[in-house]
Amino acid sequence: MAKAYDKYLYISDLKGIVPPGTNKRDSLSITKNFIDNWIRQQILIHQAENNLSEDQKDFTERLENYRNSLVIFQYETELIKQKLDTIVSKQEIEKYYKDNQVNFILRQNIVQANWVKLKPGSKGDAKLKKLLTSNRDNDRNKLEEFCQENASDFSLDDEKWMAFDDLAKMIPIKTTDQEALVKKNNVLELKDSLAIYYVKFRDFKTKENVSPLNFEEKNIREIILNKRRLQLIEKMQNEVFEKASKQNDFVIY
Repeated sequence: MAKAYDKYLYISDLKGIVPPGTNKRDSLSITKNFIDNWIRQQILIHQAENNLSEDQKDFTERLENYRNSLVIFQYETELIKQKLDTIVSKQEIEKYYKDNQVNFILRQNIVQANWVKLKPGSKGDAKLKKLLTSNRDNDRNKLEEFCQENASDFSLDDEKWMAFDDLAKMIPIKTTDQEALVKKNNVLELKDSLAIYYVKFRDFKTKENVSPLNFEEKNIREIILNKRRLQLIEKMQNEVFEKASKQNDFVIY
């Protein structure tokens, strides 16, 4: 099928490179690209082989170290999969947050907001604005029903915090003073060629302040789990070392 220097590419080497159902033209293109890449690789290998000394081409030690690292990593991964306790209680998260608030300083402004995206020409704009500003439970249910029936996208999660910049990526908010915009507008109405947007700001926190717990909860959970992973690995390493020491499996000269 192909030859480069003393290396051969056989038809059997091409098995499986073309997905089932591919038409003839695309199959030929995929096969040609594969062969071209194989030839280029062989040429580069040949060039490197001829221009490196034997010492430079001796990867024995590095390959052994790499293999050892992979074996240990795989063992640790299986150990974690089998023995790591992944249940993190709310109390643990709250305690970690309380004890480490200095590590949870906001680096950007964050906001709590309900927002609704309607297609241009949608009916019920006035009704939507009224429902967004209402605090009555019954109106909240009506708001959810309205959004389900009329909105192309929406978020009514009162507890969710998000970076203001992330909100501005979904809603075309343009401002140089995010805090002033939030304080000025109970409900912000915006339009572009794609949609009409309504945003009700519920709360706002500026950078350099302590981040709220529910904004950091996912991050804290991962921190706690990572600490458990490290502790589990350290415990395993110590136990293995102690066992090997008792059984005289190693000697220090």
